[in-house]
Amino acid sequence: MKKRVTTPEERVLFEEKFRETSPLAAEPNASKKSKAKAGASGGLDGNTADRLRRGLLEPQARLDLHGMTEADAHRALLMFLRSAHVRGMRLVLVVTGKGKPREPDAPFDLELEMRGRGILKSAVPRWLKEPALAPLIATTQWSHRRHGGDGALYVYLRKR
Repeated sequence: MKKRVTTPEERVLFEEKFRETSPLAAEPNASKKSKAKAGASGGLDGNTADRLRRGLLEPQARLDLHGMTEADAHRALLMFLRSAHVRGMRLVLVVTGKGKPREPDAPFDLELEMRGRGILKSAVPRWLKEPALAPLIATTQWSHRRHGGDGALYVYLRKR
């Protein structure tokens, strides 16, 4: 496979954007007691984590990102989660979709295969770990089948 050559304009744009970035803050050392309390569920007690896993908790709000561009989806997610947190919501559902499956009789396209499908499905979990959103979130996990399964994420927000 031939590697694509970066144009000078792309390189200049990359360098401009890279200069605007700042390093992520180091995670403060958490005590052993708080780590043990958080457990494997990322801050939920065992009963709540189990009810969430089984789909027994109903999300208080829902954001559907289907058909949005990455930039629009990122902006919508940021505004939605900040608003939900301010309003005191705890469990929200973010629908990313599963990605469009390849038609069985479609010709093979290496570039499409390399890029993958379901851009938002892979981007949203990454965005939820960004410094602007991470402090609001107690835990995330793919939703139960009745709420969208692998095409949606539960986002459990921290208390205000």
